[in-house]
Amino acid sequence: MTRLAVFDCDGTLADGQANICRAMEAAFDSAGLAPPPRAAIRRIVGLSLVEAVARLAPDQDPASHLALAEDYKRHFRAMRTGGGLADEPLFDGVREALEQLADSGWLLGVATGKSDRGLALLLEHHGLSRYFVTLQTADRHPSKPHPSMLELAMAEAGADPRDTVMIGDTSFDIAMAAAAGVHPIGVAWGYHSVAELTAAGACHVLDHASALPALAEALCPAPAELRA
Repeated sequence: MTRLAVFDCDGTLADGQANICRAMEAAFDSAGLAPPPRAAIRRIVGLSLVEAVARLAPDQDPASHLALAEDYKRHFRAMRTGGGLADEPLFDGVREALEQLADSGWLLGVATGKSDRGLALLLEHHGLSRYFVTLQTADRHPSKPHPSMLELAMAEAGADPRDTVMIGDTSFDIAMAAAAGVHPIGVAWGYHSVAELTAAGACHVLDHASALPALAEALCPAPAELRA
């Protein structure tokens, strides 16, 4: 039996909203468009970049969405290389929860709207790379809530949906979990409200990461011989 816990990144593992907001505002400004409110930007965190831009600028055509997405990446890279990128801190209790799950025999993965590069940099910065056996990003998948990320994560880990949990802070994460048939766990410290997560189908919404290992064990208990 393989038990797999898959995490969203921005808003779940780490708080990257300030950098996301700044880069998105710069992209819109470069295109001569009024930047969307930061509250609107925070709500699209978790989607793939082009899908996120399309939601923020619905009156623009697909070519403009692609251009805005590329400009966002350009501004984000410039912030990183120019030293203007603020630290993306881990949320309280996340590191300890990852350690406890790994020590209990869980395999861990990430399913995120970040790029491969962005995710690798964040995991390396926080010394978390060793915990994860499968990393799924927007570079190789349709946007959430399509289940592609979770389906490949389970295939790579050798896990079944009944033994897999998805932990995320947005309704997109919860809808993706439902589409893949895995247990959907919401977190209250991210970008969508508890009411939205519950309405999307979250079986539980956590107030703190310290509660995750026990909940995961309750949803996907280890066989008796492993608990002995």
